[in-house]
Amino acid sequence: MSLNLSIPIERYGNALADTLMMVGVSGGIALAAGIPLAVLLIVTAPGGFLASPRTHRALGSVINGFRATPFIVLLVALIPFTRLVTGTTIGVWAAIVPLAISATPFFARIVEVSLREVDPGLIEAAQAMGCRKWDIVRHVYLPEALPGIVGGFTITLVALISSSAMAGAVGAGGLGDLAIRYGYQRFDTQVMLLVIAVLIALVTVVQVLGDRYVRRLRSR
Repeated sequence: MSLNLSIPIERYGNALADTLMMVGVSGGIALAAGIPLAVLLIVTAPGGFLASPRTHRALGSVINGFRATPFIVLLVALIPFTRLVTGTTIGVWAAIVPLAISATPFFARIVEVSLREVDPGLIEAAQAMGCRKWDIVRHVYLPEALPGIVGGFTITLVALISSSAMAGAVGAGGLGDLAIRYGYQRFDTQVMLLVIAVLIALVTVVQVLGDRYVRRLRSR
């Protein structure tokens, strides 16, 4: 029994590929930028080995400002910057800019929480052994917080999948764009249901793989 699709299956495949591209690249940027931001928040906090209340407050305020801004508002507000960076305001690469800017502070706060949970006794022991400050970050903070960081990155990827679908409302491409143009605007329930099913499957796969890796890290 064959499934009678209202639009070619290739369009679903292309939309999924666009979504994976948006989530993958923006997630990679958030990973690369979020961890250093979190480390900076930790070491400049009161009691940190580079304590600087002003720097900590300023950085925290910027991060909170981006986190408090709804993604759809940030998407529109960043249009001039997106055009400057990518030369366009529509398509996959144009969506990656606001997605990465939105995900980075979100992930940074999650990593900060994981770093705060590292046993202070381990930090004190490393300092007593004469470890340099940034060696403590490399060899104590990050390895001990790794399960929490991986778990937080999984949550970030799931949030990015949701945001990438939302970005389809402004022509970003991907599954969200497919659902809006061919499902909502054409009143095609089949397209909407199939896109929802694909998104649920994608989120499930990401969550299961992330949880499995976290369990493996904790078992070590």
